[in-house]
Amino acid sequence: MKDMTRRDALSLAAGMAVVAAFPMPTMAAADNAMAEIEQFTGGAEAAQSGRVTLEMPEIAENGNTVPLKVSVDSPMTSDDHVKRVIIVSMGNPRPGVATFRFSPMNGVAEASTRMRLAKTQDVVAVAELSDGSFHMTKTTVKVTIGGCGG
Repeated sequence: MKDMTRRDALSLAAGMAVVAAFPMPTMAAADNAMAEIEQFTGGAEAAQSGRVTLEMPEIAENGNTVPLKVSVDSPMTSDDHVKRVIIVSMGNPRPGVATFRFSPMNGVAEASTRMRLAKTQDVVAVAELSDGSFHMTKTTVKVTIGGCGG
């Protein structure tokens, strides 16, 4: 084994500093988000049928409080209704944002809240219907920081 020179030590330290400065949380966050969706659907495929609508601003000037409204086109009868809807952020360290539960007594499958977005990213809504099917939609929200873009 060769002795480590000062140049080798500095190169190793510089390489470790680069790795520490640029971790890959985006890939980890996206993997976590996909795992959350898969857990919700039980591995079933979610159709992008247009039944789920996710309303969010295209550009959010403040990522700390981004409004969202989700609705699902459903008659909300005892035979055909929305059971649950989850909201997942693809780029946040913790992807699960909210879970809304519905029953036919709701009359409409619609909910709104505010969420925090760490950066520009996709937000996904997945709905589970009473027939066991899953429907989804996604939207991209650009988070600006001080009006400079994110």
